[in-house]
Amino acid sequence: MKIVKKIAFLLLIVLIGMQFFQPEKNQTEASDYVAVFEMETTPPLQVKQLLKTACYDCHSNNTVYPWYASIAPVSYWLDEHVEHGREELNFSEWASYSAKKKDHKLEEMIEEVEEGEMPLNEYTWTHSEARLTEEQKKLLIDWATGARTKYQVAQQQD
Repeated sequence: MKIVKKIAFLLLIVLIGMQFFQPEKNQTEASDYVAVFEMETTPPLQVKQLLKTACYDCHSNNTVYPWYASIAPVSYWLDEHVEHGREELNFSEWASYSAKKKDHKLEEMIEEVEEGEMPLNEYTWTHSEARLTEEQKKLLIDWATGARTKYQVAQQQD
């Protein structure tokens, strides 16, 4: 029994220590962190709202964190998810993507939404507003399919 208490005490010390070393938050001062993306792809208002509630937290340079995001080890877990999301697609970096890459990212977005892979279940557990209905999925897919046309034409002209 003594060993269990020692292990529990050691884990408590580690957990407390982790609180002092938090990952850097993914937040920007700029209010237009997705302006280029929205200007180029021209999503209608309803799609903009869906992107904001279901996509931008993990796929842009600005995450709106819940209160528990400052508590380790949850903070590390969230940081890993956001980092991975931004590696896959970062709407804030849209201007740096080639037309081919933009088309491919929109194609991947369509596939992920169709397959129910995005938004992640882990995200929708705590963000119920990000759960997409079939109608919302269709709206996103139709918009993204239309937005791809611009980049496909640009690729043909290159």
